[in-house]
Amino acid sequence: MENKSGAILFVILAMAIVLHEVRPGLAQILPHIPEIFPPGSPIDIVKCSSSLFNVQGCVQEIYNSIFSGQFANIEAACCKIFLAIDTNCWPRMFPLNPFFPPLLKNNCERIATTPSSTHK
Repeated sequence: MENKSGAILFVILAMAIVLHEVRPGLAQILPHIPEIFPPGSPIDIVKCSSSLFNVQGCVQEIYNSIFSGQFANIEAACCKIFLAIDTNCWPRMFPLNPFFPPLLKNNCERIATTPSSTHK
């Protein structure tokens, strides 16, 4: 089950990267998968998650924490970006694990407020 949800998350993130690189109008030609990709959501996923791609390694750090349950390897810069994302984006970014974003938020609040500039 864990591998299946990992593959789905990878597809979602890959689509976000692709859609970030192409014109938004092209997103409308993608098939719509009910409940995971309701009409209009691929563009919303890009808007919601695009800031995570601006911090090198942030997406990978979050991906790793989803499957390991460990948050210690998430850098403060990544946490600050995640904390700035609107909570309405979370269901679209993490459709298969609605409990993960609040856990990440709680851990990121602690990591982002540590006195040192990097967390490890």
